[in-house]
Amino acid sequence: MFEEVFAILKRVDCVCFDVDSTVIREEGIDELAKFCGKGSEVAKLTSQAMSGSMTFQEALTLRLNIIQPTIGQVQDFIRMNPPTLTPGVKTLVDVLHRRKVPVYLISGGFRCIITPIADQLKISHSHVFANRLKFYFTGEYAGFDENQPTSQSGGKGLVIQHLKQTCGYRNVVLIGDGVTDLEAAPPADAFIGYGGNVIRAAVKSKAKWFVTNFNEICNVLVNQANV
Repeated sequence: MFEEVFAILKRVDCVCFDVDSTVIREEGIDELAKFCGKGSEVAKLTSQAMSGSMTFQEALTLRLNIIQPTIGQVQDFIRMNPPTLTPGVKTLVDVLHRRKVPVYLISGGFRCIITPIADQLKISHSHVFANRLKFYFTGEYAGFDENQPTSQSGGKGLVIQHLKQTCGYRNVVLIGDGVTDLEAAPPADAFIGYGGNVIRAAVKSKAKWFVTNFNEICNVLVNQANV
């Protein structure tokens, strides 16, 4: 089945990455929860969300209501806990950029945490689709922007459909570790399951191509370029 993915990779005109446990080694919301002293309660809900046992928006609402992060806590978290890029991801993104393939980050995480990651990978902030936290003027947590497609179940698919309609992409590859990524293909033309940080059984069993090292994807791209 991976031959189908290889064929689309050969003519790929857009690559979308999930962020948590794919581009970075951590789950951003879990790390924020730990920082705010609510780690164990939130990690359980993240696991349920990734396995598909509740809707994404339900899980996001429950987790944020537990954490209740203030704007000061979020700013301190970003400064004191920079995320760890997954080994090989920068090389893969560089290979794609050299081939003039647009790269996007699509995440159910938070834009304020993800834009510094985009900077490390030289990805434009306009290519980042993620959730936005809201705060009262006092700095207290006020919810999240429920109009963002990434806040909903099926949101990644909505973003990819939007990109295909507005940018004309015809061969979109999505790379991610979770069920929410798997479910976004289609509209993504191909999905590559990534298990280098965490292996989710449903993704490993259903992905047409499942990798645990980004070098596997780099090698295919480089070999295709040399043919």
